[in-house]
Amino acid sequence: MPSYHRPRLPGATIFFTVALADRRSDLLEIGSFRAAFAATLRQRPATIDSMVVLPDHLHAVLTLPPGDSDYSLRWREIKTRFSRGLPKGERRPSHEARAERGIWQRRFWEHHIRNAEDFRAHVAYCWWNPVKHGLVARPRDWPHSSLHRDIRAGRAGPEWM
Repeated sequence: MPSYHRPRLPGATIFFTVALADRRSDLLEIGSFRAAFAATLRQRPATIDSMVVLPDHLHAVLTLPPGDSDYSLRWREIKTRFSRGLPKGERRPSHEARAERGIWQRRFWEHHIRNAEDFRAHVAYCWWNPVKHGLVARPRDWPHSSLHRDIRAGRAGPEWM
């Protein structure tokens, strides 16, 4: 069995990719996901620097509060809250043993942001991802992206508008 070692850096800024188990699925309904995400962040705060939610996966850049390094717990709680209202997916014995519903990929991918350039690149990656997947022609056309918040706040330049 693989051994996953995740860095524990309090207050870190981290890029995540989180995916459904069945990448052909479109279960990632935005209203339910937002509710699960918001409920988790009320209990375990983090700053959403950038985020995009697509039908089968999401990307996010989050900054943890000083003294807190437990991003795995946040994702576990988000996934659990979101999954409660859904029918069980295809389950293997390992899902049953862990009381998993078979909706999410068990793991997620994370990358700790190293500097300002790395931060900008990962924020832009979130914004451009719907275009990359052929869902829209322009990043601003995808409704489930933090790009809209950043345009309103003046943090996204004219190339995004």
